[in-house]
Amino acid sequence: MAIGIQTAAYLFASILFILSLGGLSSQESAKRGVYYGIIGMAIAVLATVLGEGVAGQVYIIAAIAVASVIGLMLARKVEMTAMPQLVAILHSFVGLAAVLVGFGSYLDPKTHSLEGAAHIIHLTEVYIGIFIGAITFTGSIIAWGKLEGKVRSKALLYPGRHAVNVILIIICIVLGVLFAQQHGTAGLPYLLIMTAIASFIGVMLVMAIGGGDMPVVVSMLNSYSGWAASAAGFMLGNDLLIVTGALVGSSGAILSIHMCKAMNRSFFSVILGGFGNAPAKGEAKVIEGEVTSLNHEEVAVLLKEAKSVVIVPGYGMAVAKAQYPIYEMVQTLRKAGKNVRFAIHPVAGRLPGHMNVLLAEAHVPYDIVLEMDEINDDMPDTDVVMVIGANDVVNPSAQDDPASSIYGMPVIEVWKAEKVIIMKRSMSAGYSGEDNPLFYKANSEMLYGDAKVSVEKILDYLKG
Repeated sequence: MAIGIQTAAYLFASILFILSLGGLSSQESAKRGVYYGIIGMAIAVLATVLGEGVAGQVYIIAAIAVASVIGLMLARKVEMTAMPQLVAILHSFVGLAAVLVGFGSYLDPKTHSLEGAAHIIHLTEVYIGIFIGAITFTGSIIAWGKLEGKVRSKALLYPGRHAVNVILIIICIVLGVLFAQQHGTAGLPYLLIMTAIASFIGVMLVMAIGGGDMPVVVSMLNSYSGWAASAAGFMLGNDLLIVTGALVGSSGAILSIHMCKAMNRSFFSVILGGFGNAPAKGEAKVIEGEVTSLNHEEVAVLLKEAKSVVIVPGYGMAVAKAQYPIYEMVQTLRKAGKNVRFAIHPVAGRLPGHMNVLLAEAHVPYDIVLEMDEINDDMPDTDVVMVIGANDVVNPSAQDDPASSIYGMPVIEVWKAEKVIIMKRSMSAGYSGEDNPLFYKANSEMLYGDAKVSVEKILDYLKG
């Protein structure tokens, strides 16, 4: 393939990637955005493999085919509840790829044939690419472990951790200066030491972030993986990889900032592992009241009598796969003249947009799915709120308990409604590990059991 044709293909692929990001900005156009991304990536891969100066196309295509089959098989097996873990582990692959590309570029004889400023600039690209890639690789693995339950979800904090991180980064900068002054492969020891330090930094940064902030972490690692890919593009002299990585890196950073705003968290506080966050002071607020429960028939009666109903889905709904009977119940209530809407917290579930995807999968109309800011003002006028598998995003401690780890995080104010029905398997705490005073409020009732089974029973009573 001629250079001109490859450049044109790269430009077209870049436009498709931009259109893909634009499509993913809303639920209505998300599917179209995904198709743009698929077509753009197919063009990018073909243009690269068939490009001028590329040898061994047969082996490359064979490797792509094998990897594609493995990816397809794994993706088909992964449940929606495990999608955050899948995203996190895929980010680790991008980081590892950047590290391997960096070492490959450094060991390439062409690198050492460069002279003067060109040599120093390329070594700097290699060094920064490996640094970002190593942090992304190990940080993503820890994020996967936290989401999968393999690693403790609570933040691992120790005195002087920020000073340690600063010292390690200074060491990496000094090593980088020494590395850029070496000729041949004499700088390899500096590169290996930096890689080990960066890998450790990646582990400790994510370990220091609490489970309640994991949706932001996944988004942040998405940004890191983009910058790692962009750095790999500089090392390889591939313009498309630079552009694509910059798009992913910047969009991930913007999403992380928006999510931090929604959680009343400092962006730099989260990405630096709690830097600047004052520890919670005082004793936890004593929870008062008594937990009461009701049965499925009583819930059906409350729904029949209600005029306004709000449903707040959470991770428990995803685990039970209850979105399908829930929408059937919603259709039944709407036919009876009820005003039924869904309230989605920005970080409900363990991945940005997790709940929106699940509801879209069940064909819930987009116009009845509202964000937290759109629904909170309506809570005092709501007859019944059904909290299905959510916990931290409806926890009043975020507003009135300074000792809580989620204090200051905006939540859906369900307790302001006339009646709150909380559907859970047990009284267990949410992902943040905080107890929920909502369960003890006078207008709250528990409905224990599997969410899908419970909704199906309620639906039977409604239809009966």
